[in-house]
Amino acid sequence: ACSAFSQKSCEECLKNVSCLWCYTNKTCIDYPVRSIFPPSSLCSLSNARWGVCWINFEALIIAMAVVAGLILVSITVCCCYCCYCRRRSRSRLDEEEEQLARKREERRLQSLQRKHERKLKHDEIRKKYGLLQDSDNPYSRFENE
Repeated sequence: ACSAFSQKSCEECLKNVSCLWCYTNKTCIDYPVRSIFPPSSLCSLSNARWGVCWINFEALIIAMAVVAGLILVSITVCCCYCCYCRRRSRSRLDEEEEQLARKREERRLQSLQRKHERKLKHDEIRKKYGLLQDSDNPYSRFENE
């Protein structure tokens, strides 16, 4: 029982996790598990110690609330940031993909245009030297004169 540690020291009382030390009357009492916080009729929060002797219960509650709040805020910020970045990276990837497709199509058209120009140039040279075959019969025999 926690009452056995009354009028001793805070450290001895708090070795048992289920005990609460009250500095006003130097008593060790059972932690009221029915309520989350010990009622002020039992011991004021600024004079109550639980877990460690060097921090009062009021400061412990505030510190835990701040830490929990920071964790929640950081998780929320991380989730929002990740969702925003994912959406932004998707749109950026779509833009890059469209740009690559446009460049690919431009290169294909330029390649076809150069191919057509080469064919015209080669046909001109063939015509100049009389090597142009008859388009009606492309498999006619080449005759030497």
